[in-house]
Amino acid sequence: MPIIVDIDVMLAKRKMSVGELADRVGITPANLAVLKNGRAKAVRFATLAALCEALECQPGDLLRWEPENATSGAVYGGHR
Repeated sequence: MPIIVDIDVMLAKRKMSVGELADRVGITPANLAVLKNGRAKAVRFATLAALCEALECQPGDLLRWEPENATSGAVYGGHR
């Protein structure tokens, strides 16, 4: 999936554990791990907002898009 989740980066910057973040957000550590490891199919805006509040960041600090074939030179939307 071309959406990359950078929760690990923000956890390191905030010196926060997965368990502490899960408690602050109100989700299980297992569900946070699914999101953190890029295995989630979706994320609720309420969960994203809670993550941003707990980590004092913007959604773009947690999620980014990368083309699936970034090294193949494929063209997306008329741009390389």
